[in-house]
Amino acid sequence: MLEKLSEKDVKTLKMGGIGVVAILIITVGLSGLEYWTKARESYKALNQQLKDLDTDKRKQSGLLSIVPVLEMPVDKETQKVLLREEMVQQFDDARITGQPWLEVSGKTSPLPQYKLLGLKSSGSCRLSQMFTLLANLKENPYLVAIEELRIKCDAQNPQQIDFDITVSTFFKSERGKL
Repeated sequence: MLEKLSEKDVKTLKMGGIGVVAILIITVGLSGLEYWTKARESYKALNQQLKDLDTDKRKQSGLLSIVPVLEMPVDKETQKVLLREEMVQQFDDARITGQPWLEVSGKTSPLPQYKLLGLKSSGSCRLSQMFTLLANLKENPYLVAIEELRIKCDAQNPQQIDFDITVSTFFKSERGKL
């Protein structure tokens, strides 16, 4: 079939074929270049985010000082003793006298491997002492939440309050009893 074509037609077909191949190469090359440009921009953005996350030791220690601490839960009785002792210590630090801690039924835990244990106490103190206690509760490694806090002010002395507080902690549930 190529024998019937003139030399000029064969040359035109070759040039057309080369043109089609060149167009395909350019199209693929431009899409690859676009992909490469987007990948470089993404790399630069991620690299900048990593640099932003990298903090010096002073900033890192400052951030860690405001994050509450947490100890991993253990069995119910041990966890109850640990939370109770820590709460008594924090009450003593804030100079608050309270009633003995009593176990109360807790809410259901959002985590299936752990259950909630609630402890309740009541007492009286000055309002500033309660604020001191609340500010320092983040240092308690066994405390999960303050479930309830009721404050009643004395009508004669508004700085003197009576309170009821319920706190909770996680404890490890036994296997098979989730």
